[in-house]
Amino acid sequence: MKKDIQIPKVEDVYIAIVNEYNDIYKTQDWNAYIINNKTVDLEMVLIVTSGYSENKTTSVFRKKLDTLPKKSYAKIELMQEELFALNNTFKVSFFEGNAMFDKTFLFRKNTINLKALQPIPLMEPKGVLVK
Repeated sequence: MKKDIQIPKVEDVYIAIVNEYNDIYKTQDWNAYIINNKTVDLEMVLIVTSGYSENKTTSVFRKKLDTLPKKSYAKIELMQEELFALNNTFKVSFFEGNAMFDKTFLFRKNTINLKALQPIPLMEPKGVLVK
């Protein structure tokens, strides 16, 4: 029966950790974003994030977006730099049409840093991207 279940592959949806200037507090902040680079809207987007290592685990953070329009992005959360020493997972589920999609994005420990910044689709500031 398991072989009969069709799990569609997630494409053109990314998670990025972006280093950007905060005008209010006059600081450089790290923010997590979900990016929809598809030509269709995503509906009922659920994001569950957590961090872990061999001896530490963070609390679980959940976020829901009713709709993420095509060719757009949305902020998920502010990331504290202390979290970059942990593996950070972002479990993303969403509906596209009548199909449900699911993917886990993983930022391995110590991979989020200023040396790893690269251009991010649809966004001006640079960041670290997981596809």
